[in-house]
Amino acid sequence: MAAEDNTNPNTNNKNDDINTDNKHANPVTVIVKRIAKNDKIKEFEEWLSGISKEVSKQEGNMGIDIIRPTDKSKLEYVVIFRFNNYDSLTKWEKSTIRNEWLQKGRKLVEADPDVQKLTGLEIWFTPYFKDESSSIIHLNPLPNYKMVIVTIPVVSIMLMTLVPQIHILTEMLSIPFPVRLVIALAITVLLMTYVIMPLLTKLLKSWLINI
Repeated sequence: MAAEDNTNPNTNNKNDDINTDNKHANPVTVIVKRIAKNDKIKEFEEWLSGISKEVSKQEGNMGIDIIRPTDKSKLEYVVIFRFNNYDSLTKWEKSTIRNEWLQKGRKLVEADPDVQKLTGLEIWFTPYFKDESSSIIHLNPLPNYKMVIVTIPVVSIMLMTLVPQIHILTEMLSIPFPVRLVIALAITVLLMTYVIMPLLTKLLKSWLINI
């Protein structure tokens, strides 16, 4: 006799709903790559400036960064923008003004854009690596549990070593505690984002990424 499956489909649906709600509540980072046409660089730059200003005006927008091409043979622009949650991003994606800007930009690029969406800790582990031809390669998003395993000890070490030293130094300068706290957090986040996590991602990439 075949074993009965006692799994409650309603329970699975509830868990899926909870996971979806949690994901939608997290900040979202969008990475868009576009290759501009060689004879349309000026027009593309003007278009990019215009749509970037429009994105920055949207509710929930947390900033936008533009990485311009360094290889003249491949005019690839990388635009990174952030929203405070998935709903805010969805409002922008469904807006009329966005569609109007996208229509204007279609004739200025070689092909459809490559779009990646990252949530939560993924942005610290965005696995960009350059190959021998200097083109940027984006690998698949990393497993959440691996990101947590790496992040917890790094944050713990920084809280026990770097942050106390920053507090001592800022206290000697008679800086008020709230300002000292902001300084410590800013230094910690900057180091995590631009130094520590990118370095760890490269050092541990054989374990973090199944390649």
